[in-house]
Amino acid sequence: MHLLAFDTSTDVMSIAVGRTEGGAWQQWQHTAAGGAQASTTLIPSILALMTQAGAGFSDLQAIAFGCGPGAFTGLRTACSVAQGLAFGAPMPPGKPALQVLPVDSLLAVAEEARMQCAPQGGPLRVLAMLDARMDEIYAGAYAYDGREWHQCQDLQVRRPQDLQLPSQWQVPAQDVLLAGNVFAVYGERLPFPPAAQRCAALPTAAAMLRLAPGLLARGGGVPPDQALPTYIRDKVAQTTSERAAARAVPLPGPPADAP
Repeated sequence: MHLLAFDTSTDVMSIAVGRTEGGAWQQWQHTAAGGAQASTTLIPSILALMTQAGAGFSDLQAIAFGCGPGAFTGLRTACSVAQGLAFGAPMPPGKPALQVLPVDSLLAVAEEARMQCAPQGGPLRVLAMLDARMDEIYAGAYAYDGREWHQCQDLQVRRPQDLQLPSQWQVPAQDVLLAGNVFAVYGERLPFPPAAQRCAALPTAAAMLRLAPGLLARGGGVPPDQALPTYIRDKVAQTTSERAAARAVPLPGPPADAP
C-alpha cells in the first residue's frame, strides 16, 4: 500500500508518505509551521517528500487529509490540495480518479495519543481535544478495542468547563486518557480530576497513515469532489468587542475632552 497523508488543522503542518517496499513498511515524515503559512508551503513540501520517498501520485491508493474540526483556513487548504492532487494524478485510461480519505482530526489526536502514552495496546478510552480559540475547545470521545477505534459521541465545541464524557462510558474520569493541545491554555478549567492522565498530542500525518488502511477497508475513501471540511461551529471569528470581553479588557472610549 502507498499512501500520502497531511494535516493543516492546527498551527503545525504535518505530512507523511508511507509505502511498502519488499514487504516492509517504510515511512517519511515532514513537520513545519502551519496556520496561514500552510497555504503556500503545503504543496511544495508534499512534492519534496514524495520525491524523497521515491513515490509517484499514480502509485498511491489514496490521499488522506485532516478534514477537521480545526482552523478554518487550514481545513480549506487541506481540502483544496487533496482535491487538486487527486484530480491531477495521472491514472490509467478508464480508471477513476485517485480517491481521497477524509480523517477526523480529533480521531488522529486520539491515535497519536495512543502511540505516545499507551503503546502497550489493549482497550483505551480517549477524550481528544483541540483548541478552538474563542475560549472554546473541539472535543471528540473515542474508544479503542485493541484493533480499531469507535466514536462514542458527536463531535462538540464547548467552553472548557462544560466538557463532558459520554454517559455510556460509566467509568471514573481518571480511567480516561485526556489528549490534545489544550492543557497549557485551558488545563485548570477542565472539569476532570488531577489524577486523569493527560497526553499532549496533535493530529499527525503519521497517525493518519496508521488509521488509513482500516478506514479505507470500511469504505471511507471518496471521490476527490467529496473532499469536504468538517465544521461544527458556524462562527469562525470574534468581533473586536468579543475579543476584548474575553480578555476582560475594556475597549478604549473617546478622549475625555471629546465633544
